[in-house]
Amino acid sequence: MEGVNDGAILVTGATGYVGGRLVPRLLEAGYRVRCVARSAPKLAARPWAGDPRVEIVEADLADTEATESAMRGCRVAYYLVHSMVATGSSYAEADRRLAECFARAAARARVSRIIYLGGLGEQGQGLSEHLSSRREVEAVLAAGPVPVTVLRAAMIIGSGSA
Repeated sequence: MEGVNDGAILVTGATGYVGGRLVPRLLEAGYRVRCVARSAPKLAARPWAGDPRVEIVEADLADTEATESAMRGCRVAYYLVHSMVATGSSYAEADRRLAECFARAAARARVSRIIYLGGLGEQGQGLSEHLSSRREVEAVLAAGPVPVTVLRAAMIIGSGSA
């Protein structure tokens, strides 16, 4: 049986509000954490960045090979990435492409589970573009072979949040 410290936990979106608070909690629970960011220096100032159990990897999630490489050796991958753009359809397309790449990379890297933070709300017609995009990302991730746990949250507000 796997112990708490077997395999790192991958966290995307560690530069964001939720991811930046998740990493210290995972460390407190005894996990090794691998954070993926487009710009590694953005994470260097975080208080937990110097912890020997934290590895920071620079990768573009739109690059399946780079994402797969970042995931190798991780057993769980948190997908906390999404566009904060409130209007227009280009962000939905970008979110869909990132989710497709992530799902492919997770399968290739043999990640055992994806944990996705989506949004609350009704299903079906009448959703905002943003919430529709969150649900579409959920569906894209779930369509892959790696099991997905979906956490749905309303707007998250706190010190330092957008």
